[in-house]
Amino acid sequence: MDELVLVLNANFEPIHVCNTRRAIGLILADKASLVMNGRGVIHTVNHDYPRPSIIRLEKMILRPRPHNQLNRREVFRRDNYTCQYCGKHSTTLTIDHVIPRHQGGSHTWTNVVAACASCNHHKGGKTLDEVGMHLLHIPHEPPTTAMYVFGHHLQQNGEWKEFLTGW
Repeated sequence: MDELVLVLNANFEPIHVCNTRRAIGLILADKASLVMNGRGVIHTVNHDYPRPSIIRLEKMILRPRPHNQLNRREVFRRDNYTCQYCGKHSTTLTIDHVIPRHQGGSHTWTNVVAACASCNHHKGGKTLDEVGMHLLHIPHEPPTTAMYVFGHHLQQNGEWKEFLTGW
C-alpha cells in the first residue's frame, strides 16, 4: 500500500506523487479515476480493486507553478552527486558557496555547488581566483519540468514516462 502513484490533473499534467492507499481513497471517493493499472489487484473480503500506478483527478486543480526548494538534497541531485571542483562522484558531499557568504555571496542556486570535503576544505572561505580552482559546471537553478521533478521515480515506475515527457 506504500507504492508510489502518479497523480495527474484533469488535463493530464503531472502534479503530485502519493501512496497507493491515498490513491485508492481518491478513486473510491470519486475524486479521481484510474488511468493505468500496472501492478495487479488488491483483494478485500467483498471486492477486488485494481492497484493503481497512475490516477487522474476529476476536477482541475489550479495551482502556481512549482519551484525547486534550495536544500542540500536538491543541490546534490542537480550536480549529480559529483564534486563540482574535482569531479569525484560520492554520496558524502558538502555544500560550498562559490563566493563565500562573508564576502557578500548569497545563498542562491547560482552560488551553491556540491563539493567533496577535501575540495571544500582546500577552498575554505576564499574565492575561486584566490585558490586557483575552477568549476566543472556553472551553477544554475534546475528546471521545474515534470521530468525533473518526478523523473527520479522512473526506475521503479517506468510506465510514468509517457506522462512526464509531455510537460
